[in-house]
Amino acid sequence: MSDIIGRPPRRERLAQALIDQMRARIERGDLIVGAQLPTEQQLEQEFGVSRTVVREAITELRAAGLVQPMQGKGVFVCEPQIERLRLTPGEVQNIPETLELLELRLGVEAEAAAIAAYRRSAEQEGKMRAAYDQMARLIAHQQPTVEADFSFHMRVAEATNNRFYAQVLTHFGARAIPRGQFPTLPEARDPQYLAGVLAEHAEILDAIGEQDSERARHAMRAHLLASQRRYRRLAGR
Repeated sequence: MSDIIGRPPRRERLAQALIDQMRARIERGDLIVGAQLPTEQQLEQEFGVSRTVVREAITELRAAGLVQPMQGKGVFVCEPQIERLRLTPGEVQNIPETLELLELRLGVEAEAAAIAAYRRSAEQEGKMRAAYDQMARLIAHQQPTVEADFSFHMRVAEATNNRFYAQVLTHFGARAIPRGQFPTLPEARDPQYLAGVLAEHAEILDAIGEQDSERARHAMRAHLLASQRRYRRLAGR
């Protein structure tokens, strides 16, 4: 809920302020293509914000195509890319449903990740990791990743040990993964974009593995918000 009617929550305002600052640095050339962004800790200290705010800001910058996380190395400024989108009529019709489904998943899966963090068994964590590893292999071999992506989210839902979370995702199946519904989008087969998605999954997996519920909740939320923003831009919202 907003802290004041019609006004976004404080965390979102802080994240937007950080986004605006980093975008300005990139556009001015203070951070050139290939430059590494300051670490999360450095950004926290410089802007006086929490790690959650920093991660949400970086997720938005990545969704905008300005930066690219590289697992184990940091976050780097990207070469600007001009997308030429020619969606098919069927894809255009899919946008409203995709946004509605992402909105539902935000409410369901963010909490599922938090619950999974303290309820998952070692076996369930192993299944999540196996789904993640499979997705990484498919990206490396430039093969479709939608099924593996969906499998990862299913393993998280199952790790809540509450059957209703898994039932919700089972109802929608792999169409819950938006890029499967938009095969003409560049990101559907872009290794750089998919590497960023994989890094988001790694953050979710690590948080659940460390039994950090709050971090898991925010990691899943950031992951789904990045997708939601992407399809809102397609819809012109």
